[in-house]
Amino acid sequence: MGVSMSSNRKRLLSNFISLSGVRIAGFIFPLITLPYLVRVLGPEKFGLIAFAQGLIQYFVIITDYGFNLSATREISINRNDIKKISEIFYSVILVKLVLTIISFVILSLIVFSWSKFRIDWQIYFLTFGVVVGQVIFPIWFFQGMEKMKYIAGLNILTKFVFTIAVFVFIHKESDYLWMPILYSFGFILSGVLGLWFALYSFKIIFVFPSYNEIVHQLKEGWHIFISTVAMSFYTTSNIVILGFFTNNTIVGYYSGGEKIVRAIQYGLLYPLSQTIYPHIGKLAHESKEAALVFVRKVIGLVGIPVLCVSVALLVFAPSISNIVLTRKFEESIPVMCILAPSIFVIFLNNLFGIQIMLNFGYQASFQKIVLIGGAINIVLVIILSIMFQHIGVAIAGLIMETYITCHELVFLYHKGIKFSFNFSKQSI
Repeated sequence: MGVSMSSNRKRLLSNFISLSGVRIAGFIFPLITLPYLVRVLGPEKFGLIAFAQGLIQYFVIITDYGFNLSATREISINRNDIKKISEIFYSVILVKLVLTIISFVILSLIVFSWSKFRIDWQIYFLTFGVVVGQVIFPIWFFQGMEKMKYIAGLNILTKFVFTIAVFVFIHKESDYLWMPILYSFGFILSGVLGLWFALYSFKIIFVFPSYNEIVHQLKEGWHIFISTVAMSFYTTSNIVILGFFTNNTIVGYYSGGEKIVRAIQYGLLYPLSQTIYPHIGKLAHESKEAALVFVRKVIGLVGIPVLCVSVALLVFAPSISNIVLTRKFEESIPVMCILAPSIFVIFLNNLFGIQIMLNFGYQASFQKIVLIGGAINIVLVIILSIMFQHIGVAIAGLIMETYITCHELVFLYHKGIKFSFNFSKQSI
Protein backbone atom coordinates (compact mmCIF):
# COMPACT_ATOMS: atom_id res chain seq x y z
CA MET A 1 0.00 0.00 0.00
CA GLY A 2 2.80 2.41 0.95
CA VAL A 3 4.66 1.69 -2.29
CA SER A 4 1.46 2.27 -4.30
CA MET A 5 0.75 5.61 -2.58
CA SER A 6 4.36 6.69 -3.12
CA SER A 7 4.11 5.74 -6.80
CA ASN A 8 0.85 7.70 -7.16
CA ARG A 9 2.42 10.78 -5.57
CA LYS A 10 5.45 10.56 -7.85
CA ARG A 11 3.27 10.17 -10.93
CA LEU A 12 1.02 13.07 -9.92
CA LEU A 13 4.05 15.25 -9.15
CA SER A 14 5.69 14.35 -12.46
CA ASN A 15 2.50 15.10 -14.39
CA PHE A 16 1.96 18.35 -12.50
CA ILE A 17 5.53 19.49 -13.18
CA SER A 18 5.17 18.61 -16.86
CA LEU A 19 1.90 20.51 -17.25
CA SER A 20 3.26 23.39 -15.17
CA GLY A 21 6.11 23.56 -17.64
CA VAL A 22 3.56 23.84 -20.45
CA ARG A 23 1.68 26.62 -18.69
CA ILE A 24 4.82 28.48 -17.65
CA ALA A 25 5.86 28.39 -21.29
CA GLY A 26 2.31 29.39 -22.21
CA PHE A 27 2.69 32.37 -19.88
CA ILE A 28 6.28 33.40 -20.67
CA PHE A 29 6.19 33.14 -24.47
CA PRO A 30 3.02 35.29 -24.84
CA LEU A 31 4.53 37.68 -22.30
CA ILE A 32 7.41 38.09 -24.74
CA THR A 33 5.28 38.48 -27.88
CA LEU A 34 2.23 40.34 -26.47
CA PRO A 35 3.94 43.71 -25.85
CA TYR A 36 5.55 43.51 -29.30
CA LEU A 37 2.32 42.58 -31.08
CA VAL A 38 0.18 45.27 -29.45
CA ARG A 39 2.78 47.89 -30.39
CA VAL A 40 3.15 46.72 -33.99
CA LEU A 41 -0.49 45.83 -34.74
CA GLY A 42 -2.30 48.40 -32.56
CA PRO A 43 -5.70 47.95 -30.87
CA GLU A 44 -7.69 47.68 -34.13
CA LYS A 45 -5.80 44.82 -35.82
CA PHE A 46 -5.10 43.16 -32.48
CA GLY A 47 -8.84 43.24 -31.84
CA LEU A 48 -9.60 41.78 -35.28
CA ILE A 49 -7.26 38.85 -34.61
CA ALA A 50 -8.83 38.30 -31.17
CA PHE A 51 -12.31 38.36 -32.74
CA ALA A 52 -11.28 35.76 -35.35
CA GLN A 53 -9.73 33.54 -32.67
CA GLY A 54 -12.92 33.88 -30.63
CA LEU A 55 -15.06 32.74 -33.57
CA ILE A 56 -12.78 29.81 -34.39
CA GLN A 57 -12.83 28.75 -30.73
CA TYR A 58 -16.45 27.65 -31.27
CA PHE A 59 -15.23 25.07 -33.77
CA VAL A 60 -12.49 23.95 -31.39
CA ILE A 61 -15.25 23.28 -28.84
CA ILE A 62 -17.37 21.41 -31.41
CA THR A 63 -14.49 19.16 -32.47
CA ASP A 64 -13.34 18.56 -28.89
CA TYR A 65 -16.86 17.31 -28.13
CA GLY A 66 -16.01 16.80 -24.46
CA PHE A 67 -13.47 14.08 -25.31
CA ASN A 68 -10.74 15.89 -23.35
CA LEU A 69 -12.62 14.75 -20.25
CA SER A 70 -14.77 11.76 -21.26
CA ALA A 71 -12.12 10.00 -23.39
CA THR A 72 -9.47 10.85 -20.79
CA ARG A 73 -11.52 8.99 -18.19
CA GLU A 74 -12.08 6.02 -20.54
CA ILE A 75 -8.38 5.74 -21.38
CA SER A 76 -7.43 6.05 -17.70
CA ILE A 77 -9.75 3.20 -16.67
CA ASN A 78 -8.61 0.91 -19.53
CA ARG A 79 -4.96 1.92 -19.70
CA ASN A 80 -3.70 -1.67 -19.30
CA ASP A 81 -5.82 -3.02 -22.16
CA ILE A 82 -4.03 -2.06 -25.40
CA LYS A 83 -6.84 -3.39 -27.64
CA LYS A 84 -9.49 -1.39 -25.78
CA ILE A 85 -7.53 1.86 -25.72
CA SER A 86 -6.76 1.40 -29.45
CA GLU A 87 -10.48 1.10 -30.18
CA ILE A 88 -11.19 4.18 -28.07
CA PHE A 89 -8.34 6.04 -29.80
CA TYR A 90 -9.56 5.48 -33.37
CA SER A 91 -13.21 6.02 -32.45
CA VAL A 92 -12.45 9.44 -31.00
CA ILE A 93 -10.17 10.43 -33.89
CA LEU A 94 -12.82 9.43 -36.46
CA VAL A 95 -15.58 11.40 -34.74
CA LYS A 96 -13.32 14.45 -34.42
CA LEU A 97 -12.41 14.33 -38.15
CA VAL A 98 -16.09 14.20 -39.16
CA LEU A 99 -16.83 17.14 -36.84
CA THR A 100 -13.94 19.06 -38.45
CA ILE A 101 -15.49 18.73 -41.90
CA ILE A 102 -18.87 19.88 -40.57
CA SER A 103 -17.18 22.81 -38.81
CA PHE A 104 -15.42 23.95 -41.99
CA VAL A 105 -18.70 23.93 -43.92
CA ILE A 106 -20.37 26.00 -41.17
CA LEU A 107 -17.47 28.49 -41.14
CA SER A 108 -17.69 28.90 -44.92
CA LEU A 109 -21.42 29.64 -44.71
CA ILE A 110 -20.85 32.22 -41.95
CA VAL A 111 -17.96 33.98 -43.70
CA PHE A 112 -19.63 34.30 -47.09
CA SER A 113 -23.08 35.17 -45.73
CA TRP A 114 -22.15 38.32 -43.76
CA SER A 115 -20.12 41.27 -45.01
CA LYS A 116 -18.53 41.74 -41.56
CA PHE A 117 -16.80 38.39 -42.03
CA ARG A 118 -16.44 38.45 -45.82
CA ILE A 119 -14.28 41.56 -45.81
CA ASP A 120 -11.60 39.76 -43.77
CA TRP A 121 -12.28 36.21 -45.00
CA GLN A 122 -8.59 35.28 -45.17
CA ILE A 123 -8.03 35.69 -41.44
CA TYR A 124 -10.91 33.37 -40.53
CA PHE A 125 -9.86 30.55 -42.84
CA LEU A 126 -6.21 30.87 -41.87
CA THR A 127 -7.14 30.73 -38.17
CA PHE A 128 -9.13 27.52 -38.82
CA GLY A 129 -5.79 25.69 -38.86
CA VAL A 130 -5.99 25.82 -35.06
CA VAL A 131 -8.99 23.46 -35.25
CA VAL A 132 -7.07 20.99 -37.43
CA GLY A 133 -4.13 21.02 -35.03
CA GLN A 134 -6.34 20.51 -31.98
CA VAL A 135 -8.18 17.64 -33.64
CA ILE A 136 -5.10 15.58 -34.48
CA PHE A 137 -3.29 16.25 -31.19
CA PRO A 138 -4.49 13.47 -28.83
CA ILE A 139 -4.11 15.37 -25.56
CA TRP A 140 -6.96 13.30 -24.09
CA PHE A 141 -4.93 10.14 -24.72
CA PHE A 142 -1.78 11.40 -22.98
CA GLN A 143 -3.86 12.65 -20.04
CA GLY A 144 -5.64 9.31 -19.70
CA MET A 145 -2.31 7.46 -19.74
CA GLU A 146 -1.00 10.09 -17.28
CA LYS A 147 2.02 10.73 -19.51
CA MET A 148 1.97 14.51 -19.45
CA LYS A 149 5.65 14.86 -20.42
CA TYR A 150 4.68 14.30 -24.06
CA ILE A 151 2.23 17.19 -23.89
CA ALA A 152 4.82 19.36 -22.16
CA GLY A 153 7.63 18.74 -24.63
CA LEU A 154 5.53 19.27 -27.75
CA ASN A 155 3.79 22.38 -26.47
CA ILE A 156 7.00 24.05 -25.35
CA LEU A 157 8.67 23.26 -28.68
CA THR A 158 5.84 24.69 -30.80
CA LYS A 159 5.45 27.79 -28.60
CA PHE A 160 9.17 28.45 -28.94
CA VAL A 161 8.96 28.14 -32.74
CA PHE A 162 5.90 30.44 -32.83
CA THR A 163 7.60 33.07 -30.66
CA ILE A 164 10.69 33.21 -32.88
CA ALA A 165 8.53 33.32 -36.01
CA VAL A 166 6.54 36.32 -34.71
CA PHE A 167 9.69 38.48 -34.58
CA VAL A 168 10.89 37.16 -37.95
CA PHE A 169 7.69 37.69 -39.96
CA ILE A 170 5.73 40.50 -38.25
CA HIS A 171 7.25 43.99 -38.46
CA LYS A 172 4.37 46.34 -39.32
CA GLU A 173 0.59 46.56 -39.08
CA SER A 174 0.09 45.22 -42.61
CA ASP A 175 1.78 41.97 -41.55
CA TYR A 176 -1.24 41.05 -39.41
CA LEU A 177 -2.16 38.08 -41.65
CA TRP A 178 1.03 36.37 -40.54
CA MET A 179 -0.50 36.00 -37.06
CA PRO A 180 -3.16 33.42 -37.98
CA ILE A 181 -0.68 31.65 -40.30
CA LEU A 182 1.93 31.25 -37.58
CA TYR A 183 -0.69 30.52 -34.91
CA SER A 184 -2.24 27.72 -36.97
CA PHE A 185 1.15 26.33 -38.00
CA GLY A 186 2.14 25.95 -34.34
CA PHE A 187 -1.00 23.94 -33.54
CA ILE A 188 -0.71 21.75 -36.64
CA LEU A 189 2.97 21.01 -35.97
CA SER A 190 2.15 20.07 -32.38
CA GLY A 191 -0.74 17.92 -33.58
CA VAL A 192 1.28 15.97 -36.13
CA LEU A 193 4.09 15.28 -33.65
CA GLY A 194 1.63 14.38 -30.89
CA LEU A 195 -0.21 11.91 -33.11
CA TRP A 196 3.08 10.29 -34.14
CA PHE A 197 4.23 9.92 -30.53
CA ALA A 198 0.90 8.42 -29.47
CA LEU A 199 0.91 5.83 -32.25
CA TYR A 200 4.51 4.71 -32.00
CA SER A 201 5.45 5.26 -28.35
CA PHE A 202 2.41 3.44 -26.97
CA LYS A 203 2.20 0.82 -29.73
CA ILE A 204 -1.38 1.67 -30.63
CA ILE A 205 -2.72 -1.02 -32.94
CA PHE A 206 -5.10 -0.16 -35.77
CA VAL A 207 -8.66 -1.11 -34.86
CA PHE A 208 -11.47 -0.06 -37.17
CA PRO A 209 -13.92 1.52 -34.71
CA SER A 210 -17.18 -0.33 -34.33
CA TYR A 211 -20.54 1.39 -34.54
CA ASN A 212 -21.24 0.55 -30.89
CA GLU A 213 -17.94 2.05 -29.73
CA ILE A 214 -18.53 5.28 -31.69
CA VAL A 215 -22.04 5.60 -30.22
CA HIS A 216 -20.65 4.90 -26.75
CA GLN A 217 -18.02 7.64 -27.08
CA LEU A 218 -20.62 10.10 -28.37
CA LYS A 219 -22.90 9.33 -25.41
CA GLU A 220 -20.03 9.60 -22.91
CA GLY A 221 -18.96 12.99 -24.24
CA TRP A 222 -22.44 14.46 -24.80
CA HIS A 223 -23.11 16.03 -21.39
CA ILE A 224 -19.57 17.38 -21.19
CA PHE A 225 -19.91 18.76 -24.73
CA ILE A 226 -23.14 20.59 -23.91
CA SER A 227 -21.58 21.91 -20.70
CA THR A 228 -18.50 23.09 -22.61
CA VAL A 229 -20.70 24.84 -25.19
CA ALA A 230 -22.54 26.54 -22.34
CA MET A 231 -19.22 27.54 -20.77
CA SER A 232 -18.29 29.21 -24.04
CA PHE A 233 -21.29 31.49 -23.51
CA TYR A 234 -19.30 33.29 -20.83
CA THR A 235 -15.80 32.94 -22.35
CA THR A 236 -15.57 32.84 -26.14
CA SER A 237 -18.98 34.40 -26.75
CA ASN A 238 -18.10 37.47 -24.72
CA ILE A 239 -15.52 38.60 -27.28
CA VAL A 240 -17.73 37.69 -30.25
CA ILE A 241 -20.79 39.54 -28.87
CA LEU A 242 -18.63 42.55 -27.95
CA GLY A 243 -17.32 42.60 -31.52
CA PHE A 244 -20.85 42.66 -32.93
CA PHE A 245 -21.99 45.58 -30.74
CA THR A 246 -18.79 47.67 -30.76
CA ASN A 247 -15.69 47.56 -32.95
CA ASN A 248 -12.29 45.87 -33.24
CA THR A 249 -10.58 48.52 -31.12
CA ILE A 250 -12.89 47.93 -28.14
CA VAL A 251 -12.42 44.19 -28.63
CA GLY A 252 -8.67 44.85 -28.53
CA TYR A 253 -8.97 46.62 -25.16
CA TYR A 254 -11.00 43.77 -23.67
CA SER A 255 -8.86 41.05 -25.20
CA GLY A 256 -5.62 42.66 -23.97
CA GLY A 257 -6.79 42.69 -20.34
CA GLU A 258 -8.46 39.30 -20.54
CA LYS A 259 -5.38 37.64 -22.07
CA ILE A 260 -3.26 38.64 -19.08
CA VAL A 261 -5.84 37.35 -16.58
CA ARG A 262 -6.41 34.11 -18.51
CA ALA A 263 -2.67 33.52 -18.92
CA ILE A 264 -2.23 33.67 -15.14
CA GLN A 265 -5.40 31.65 -14.54
CA TYR A 266 -4.48 28.85 -16.94
CA GLY A 267 -0.86 28.92 -15.84
CA LEU A 268 -1.99 28.19 -12.29
CA LEU A 269 -5.11 26.08 -12.71
CA TYR A 270 -4.74 24.12 -15.96
CA PRO A 271 -1.79 21.96 -14.84
CA LEU A 272 -3.55 21.22 -11.56
CA SER A 273 -6.89 20.42 -13.19
CA GLN A 274 -5.51 18.20 -15.94
CA THR A 275 -3.19 16.39 -13.53
CA ILE A 276 -5.74 15.53 -10.85
CA TYR A 277 -8.79 14.84 -13.09
CA PRO A 278 -7.83 11.30 -14.18
CA HIS A 279 -6.52 10.57 -10.68
CA ILE A 280 -9.78 11.67 -9.04
CA GLY A 281 -11.71 9.73 -11.68
CA LYS A 282 -9.80 6.58 -10.77
CA LEU A 283 -10.28 7.23 -7.02
CA ALA A 284 -14.02 7.88 -7.48
CA HIS A 285 -14.33 4.64 -9.44
CA GLU A 286 -12.95 2.82 -6.37
CA SER A 287 -14.17 5.02 -3.48
CA LYS A 288 -16.00 8.35 -3.64
CA GLU A 289 -14.97 9.15 -0.08
CA ALA A 290 -11.30 8.74 -0.99
CA ALA A 291 -11.83 11.09 -3.93
CA LEU A 292 -13.44 13.71 -1.66
CA VAL A 293 -10.60 13.47 0.86
CA PHE A 294 -8.16 14.14 -1.97
CA VAL A 295 -10.17 17.17 -3.24
CA ARG A 296 -10.33 18.64 0.28
CA LYS A 297 -6.56 18.32 0.52
CA VAL A 298 -6.19 20.16 -2.81
CA ILE A 299 -8.38 23.00 -1.51
CA GLY A 300 -6.34 23.22 1.68
CA LEU A 301 -3.01 23.14 -0.10
CA VAL A 302 -3.70 25.35 -3.12
CA GLY A 303 -6.55 27.68 -2.06
CA ILE A 304 -4.56 30.40 -0.28
CA PRO A 305 -1.84 30.75 -2.98
CA VAL A 306 -4.51 31.11 -5.69
CA LEU A 307 -6.39 33.72 -3.60
CA CYS A 308 -3.15 35.67 -3.10
CA VAL A 309 -2.55 35.70 -6.86
CA SER A 310 -6.06 37.14 -7.44
CA VAL A 311 -5.45 39.91 -4.90
CA ALA A 312 -1.98 40.68 -6.28
CA LEU A 313 -3.33 41.01 -9.82
CA LEU A 314 -6.06 43.36 -8.60
CA VAL A 315 -3.53 45.59 -6.82
CA PHE A 316 -0.85 45.63 -9.51
CA ALA A 317 -3.10 45.66 -12.61
CA PRO A 318 -2.10 49.21 -13.71
CA SER A 319 1.61 48.45 -13.53
CA ILE A 320 1.26 45.09 -15.28
CA SER A 321 -0.85 46.63 -18.05
CA ASN A 322 1.61 49.46 -18.68
CA ILE A 323 4.54 47.04 -18.87
CA VAL A 324 2.91 44.32 -20.97
CA LEU A 325 0.31 46.18 -23.04
CA THR A 326 1.76 49.74 -23.12
CA ARG A 327 -0.18 52.94 -22.39
CA LYS A 328 -2.19 52.55 -25.60
CA PHE A 329 -4.17 49.90 -23.70
CA GLU A 330 -5.02 51.85 -20.54
CA GLU A 331 -8.65 50.90 -21.18
CA SER A 332 -7.63 47.29 -20.46
CA ILE A 333 -6.83 48.05 -16.80
CA PRO A 334 -10.48 48.01 -15.56
CA VAL A 335 -10.96 44.68 -17.36
CA MET A 336 -8.01 43.18 -15.47
CA CYS A 337 -9.23 44.54 -12.11
CA ILE A 338 -12.76 43.21 -12.58
CA LEU A 339 -11.61 39.77 -13.77
CA ALA A 340 -8.84 39.33 -11.16
CA PRO A 341 -11.14 37.71 -8.50
CA SER A 342 -12.33 35.22 -11.12
CA ILE A 343 -9.01 33.35 -10.82
CA PHE A 344 -9.92 32.18 -7.32
CA VAL A 345 -13.59 31.69 -8.21
CA ILE A 346 -12.67 29.50 -11.21
CA PHE A 347 -10.34 27.46 -8.99
CA LEU A 348 -13.36 26.53 -6.83
CA ASN A 349 -15.59 26.19 -9.89
CA ASN A 350 -13.21 23.63 -11.39
CA LEU A 351 -13.04 21.55 -8.21
CA PHE A 352 -16.79 21.50 -7.59
CA GLY A 353 -17.86 21.05 -11.22
CA ILE A 354 -15.18 19.29 -13.26
CA GLN A 355 -13.39 17.32 -10.56
CA ILE A 356 -16.34 16.25 -8.39
CA MET A 357 -19.61 16.50 -10.32
CA LEU A 358 -18.28 14.95 -13.54
CA ASN A 359 -16.27 12.23 -11.81
CA PHE A 360 -19.20 11.40 -9.50
CA GLY A 361 -21.67 10.92 -12.34
CA TYR A 362 -23.56 14.22 -12.00
CA GLN A 363 -22.99 15.18 -15.65
CA ALA A 364 -26.62 16.11 -16.33
CA SER A 365 -26.82 18.40 -13.29
CA PHE A 366 -23.48 19.99 -14.15
CA GLN A 367 -24.74 20.58 -17.67
CA LYS A 368 -27.93 22.19 -16.38
CA ILE A 369 -26.07 24.54 -14.04
CA VAL A 370 -23.68 25.68 -16.76
CA LEU A 371 -26.48 26.08 -19.33
CA ILE A 372 -28.44 28.33 -16.97
CA GLY A 373 -25.32 30.35 -16.20
CA GLY A 374 -24.44 30.63 -19.87
CA ALA A 375 -27.93 31.77 -20.85
CA ILE A 376 -27.99 34.45 -18.14
CA ASN A 377 -24.53 35.56 -19.22
CA ILE A 378 -25.59 36.06 -22.84
CA VAL A 379 -28.33 38.42 -21.70
CA LEU A 380 -25.97 40.29 -19.36
CA VAL A 381 -23.23 40.60 -21.98
CA ILE A 382 -25.60 42.02 -24.59
CA ILE A 383 -27.03 44.58 -22.14
CA LEU A 384 -23.77 45.52 -20.44
CA SER A 385 -21.68 45.64 -23.64
CA ILE A 386 -24.13 48.17 -25.06
CA MET A 387 -24.05 50.20 -21.83
CA PHE A 388 -20.41 49.88 -20.73
CA GLN A 389 -18.65 48.19 -23.67
CA HIS A 390 -15.57 46.15 -22.62
CA ILE A 391 -16.02 46.95 -18.92
CA GLY A 392 -19.58 45.62 -19.00
CA VAL A 393 -18.43 42.34 -20.55
CA ALA A 394 -15.86 41.88 -17.77
CA ILE A 395 -18.57 42.49 -15.13
CA ALA A 396 -20.86 39.92 -16.78
CA GLY A 397 -18.06 37.36 -16.83
CA LEU A 398 -17.29 37.72 -13.12
CA ILE A 399 -20.98 37.54 -12.16
CA MET A 400 -21.46 34.31 -14.10
CA GLU A 401 -18.35 32.59 -12.75
CA THR A 402 -19.53 33.42 -9.23
CA TYR A 403 -23.09 32.24 -9.91
CA ILE A 404 -22.01 28.88 -11.35
CA THR A 405 -19.58 28.22 -8.49
CA CYS A 406 -22.23 28.99 -5.86
CA HIS A 407 -24.83 26.86 -7.65
CA GLU A 408 -22.41 23.91 -7.80
CA LEU A 409 -21.62 24.27 -4.09
CA VAL A 410 -25.32 24.31 -3.17
CA PHE A 411 -25.96 21.24 -5.36
CA LEU A 412 -23.13 19.30 -3.68
CA TYR A 413 -24.37 20.39 -0.23
CA HIS A 414 -27.79 18.90 -0.98
CA LYS A 415 -26.03 15.68 -2.04
CA GLY A 416 -24.38 15.53 1.37
CA ILE A 417 -20.97 16.71 0.14
CA LYS A 418 -19.69 19.52 2.35
CA PHE A 419 -16.49 21.55 2.50
CA SER A 420 -15.07 23.21 5.60
CA PHE A 421 -12.58 25.39 3.64
CA ASN A 422 -9.85 24.75 6.19
CA PHE A 423 -6.77 26.19 4.50
CA SER A 424 -4.34 24.73 7.01
CA LYS A 425 -1.16 23.02 5.81
CA GLN A 426 -1.93 19.72 4.08
CA SER A 427 -0.13 17.15 1.99
CA ILE A 428 -1.40 15.16 -0.94
